[in-house]
Amino acid sequence: MLIGLVTAVAASVCYGTGSVLQAVGSRRSARSDAATTARTQYGGPSLSSTAKAAMTWEFVVGTVLDFVGFGLGALAARLLPLFLSQTVISANLIITAVLSVRLLGVRLSRAEWTSIGVVCAALVLLATAAGEEGSGHGIPIATHWWLLAISLALMVGGTVAVRLVGPRAAILAGLLSGLGFGALGVGVRILNGVAPFDSAAMLTDPALYAIVTAGVGGMYLHTVALQIGSVNGATAALVVGETVLPGAIGVLWLGDASRAGLAWMAVLGFVLAVAGAVAVAWFGGPEAHEAYETHEAEQPEQVPEPTPTR
Repeated sequence: MLIGLVTAVAASVCYGTGSVLQAVGSRRSARSDAATTARTQYGGPSLSSTAKAAMTWEFVVGTVLDFVGFGLGALAARLLPLFLSQTVISANLIITAVLSVRLLGVRLSRAEWTSIGVVCAALVLLATAAGEEGSGHGIPIATHWWLLAISLALMVGGTVAVRLVGPRAAILAGLLSGLGFGALGVGVRILNGVAPFDSAAMLTDPALYAIVTAGVGGMYLHTVALQIGSVNGATAALVVGETVLPGAIGVLWLGDASRAGLAWMAVLGFVLAVAGAVAVAWFGGPEAHEAYETHEAEQPEQVPEPTPTR
């Protein structure tokens, strides 16, 4: 359990740092392309603009951190219940928010800091209540095929949506990328040929290709979300996607469980984690930040009262 928690926390740090670096690279690329036709007719980013964003050094370093986080996250998914591993990994939202203050010049409101505190408290509850992870064995091969089909549908549908809807699809892109990463976590858990290692069984398992599809597609959609929307809002939507569904699947079908008598704490922690992430998505949106900054700018300057003279 301890090794799994340390691994999940390390994955969270990698993902959170990588997200902010990718946002820096994406926005620097977007500024350089402002005078060019780098968007579709609906306002969504073109494939060429996304490719240019991926060539900046910040984005490259962020992507390397994502791959390291992927490896650590995959290991954590094998060592912990999915409702715990995915939620701890999703705490990269906290890393993202804090680093965005420094690297992106974002000003977090009191509501955002409160929401981040709720997520932190929820993680403590989940870590306390988590029991043993399920084995994931005995899952019918048809389920592996369904996971691949769903992963393909999510990634293709998300790609089409962001190209057609444009900037309004930022939260949707973040959510679908999160669902992709959630499918990745489920795929890692049910993948055949891991223990004991069997390369033939692994290469013929549809879950392996679901992992690749969901991972690559999720990374692309997350990049697009960072290009067209709030980094905190997009990341929070990703958190919801990669936490809720995988956690439910782990409990209902893969045998994940809480400690005896602490199911209520696991449920409470899970609900608070999701609620906190949704709150950050809401308060972290561009409109919320604009309203907050306008309110701050409109506050009258405090002029000290003159000192009485004798």
